[in-house]
Amino acid sequence: MSEIESAPPGVDPTVPSPARLYDYFLGGTHNFQADRDLAEQLRARIPDFADAVLANRGFHVRAAAWIASQGISQFLDLGSGLPTANNTHETVQALNPDAKVVYVDNDPIVGAHASALLAANKSTALVVADMRDPVTVLASPVLRDTIDLHAPVGLLMSAVLHFIPDDGDPWGLVARYVAAVAPGSYLAVSHGTLDRMPPDQIQAGRDGYARSSANVYMRPEADIARFFDGLEMQPPRPDAEPELTYVGLWGAEDVEAADSDGSRGLYCGVARKP
Repeated sequence: MSEIESAPPGVDPTVPSPARLYDYFLGGTHNFQADRDLAEQLRARIPDFADAVLANRGFHVRAAAWIASQGISQFLDLGSGLPTANNTHETVQALNPDAKVVYVDNDPIVGAHASALLAANKSTALVVADMRDPVTVLASPVLRDTIDLHAPVGLLMSAVLHFIPDDGDPWGLVARYVAAVAPGSYLAVSHGTLDRMPPDQIQAGRDGYARSSANVYMRPEADIARFFDGLEMQPPRPDAEPELTYVGLWGAEDVEAADSDGSRGLYCGVARKP
């Protein structure tokens, strides 16, 4: 059976998708030839692209584990992408077997593969919806049956907000999710930036994602910091001040080794809702 024939309903395997590109760079198998071709073209023109993906995944896992260590036992992973190594539920349930996780993604292939993966885990669920529609997401019976929004929640938005243009008001979107959760909740965000990227690589990234199912809108540090307005920023390491940092550095045990060129492709932070 060809890839086109095996594609789930609603999935065009000839058009690369960010979720499947991410899956490919992380060593996953839920991708198509079009995704692999674009991924290798990006790797050739942006040598640190794969490093940035891996550094971002490392931040996501460390941030989720740290939030769990603060006593948070329920998580909402928005724009979660495809199941891969070190999933959110695997990370937090290793620390607290009773932790509950709801994934949200609108890619049909995520729904097709994640549903089977999560079928045996009664504390983990998937909402197939667009995170840009918080009314639908937050009203989902699946979410309401899994997460108590009157108790603190870990909100995770890793490498997803840079797919929303300014006129889509990503800052207002984050604020709506934060407003929906209880005081004591935490927000973790990572977001691509062009602050340290050479012009030729910037153009390569734009050209590549123009061929995919979603464009990217990288932002400078000041704009990314706005996602945390009104929240209590947390230090990225015990010896650091509360601040944004690069994804490789948040929670890093060896800061010098973690400060790679690829890790500087995304800013990140974790903050608490007072």
